[in-house]
Amino acid sequence: MKKPAFLKQIMMLRVLYALIPVALAAIYLFGWRVLALVGISALFGFLAEWRMVAGKPNGKVSQAVWVTAALYGLSLPPTAPFWVAAIGIVFAIVFGKMVFGGFGRNIFNPAIVGRAFVYVCFPVEMTSRFVPAFTGFPGGFAKWSFPSLEALPPQLATPALSMVDAVTAATPMWSHRDYGFTADLWNLVTGQIGSLFENAGRTQVLAAGSAGEVCAIAILLGAIYLLWTQTANWRLMLGTLIGATGLNLILRNGLGIEAVPPLPFTLFSGAFLYAAVFMVTDPISAPKMKPSMWAYGIFIGAMIVFFRYKAVFAGGVAFAILIGNMIAPSLDLWIKRFQVRKKEATS
Repeated sequence: MKKPAFLKQIMMLRVLYALIPVALAAIYLFGWRVLALVGISALFGFLAEWRMVAGKPNGKVSQAVWVTAALYGLSLPPTAPFWVAAIGIVFAIVFGKMVFGGFGRNIFNPAIVGRAFVYVCFPVEMTSRFVPAFTGFPGGFAKWSFPSLEALPPQLATPALSMVDAVTAATPMWSHRDYGFTADLWNLVTGQIGSLFENAGRTQVLAAGSAGEVCAIAILLGAIYLLWTQTANWRLMLGTLIGATGLNLILRNGLGIEAVPPLPFTLFSGAFLYAAVFMVTDPISAPKMKPSMWAYGIFIGAMIVFFRYKAVFAGGVAFAILIGNMIAPSLDLWIKRFQVRKKEATS
């Protein structure tokens, strides 16, 4: 097998640069094991794509594979098994990208395909691996990983906390939906999520979410860089925010549905910001026309809020984006037809 050649893609490298503050924040909050998860994702993602392009004329490994691996790896729980990371990224590259013909031809965001796949296939491994974040200095920079919920840090240890309560820790999304507990907004913004809360007389652990999704400040820094370098389209980001904000206000403030959380919690909890900045803005799976971009972003943002309200899973981000990916080509087609008919009607 020949030595791999890479397809140079400056925009993909910029996305990696934008992910640097997210990765650093994830290591600080959860330890160096997060970097190992990303590294394993990158290794197996590269091997999968290299194997698929080997022997083909001008077969090159796209630098986009590193972006897919980083986005996917950072979307995993910080203590997710390494074998789950490897299986998910191989599925993402093979079935989310290469079966469509490789880079530029895939209709689905490969990182989302991999994340949704492991969520559905390995629900126990994906929902029981959330842990509280490290706090203080140097935080996770001096740790490999949060050991386990059975070995709580001193600030969370309490005689009232039983082993069962510790093992069944809840992320902010789950704790709000299932127990009516709303995490502190500032902790959601900084990612330092890890406290105790009362539920029906029992003390439970509030755990953080996936490694790269919990620090809003780091994600917003990445967003600023992507917009400043014109790597990501601002219409897609803003459209997602408008869609989520609009439906959230309609359901909670207009219809009085208390099950829908307050708007700040909606925007800063779970994977919403991470998806709006890095996933929805994927230029390959998103529509290409400006009106379509607005419709696409608004649709995904609204679907995230709807899924969080009605679906059995508390997040729903991955499934909202995959449905958006499915309709993206049709949005462009519908807009083109509308423009042609409008031109014909005025000519």
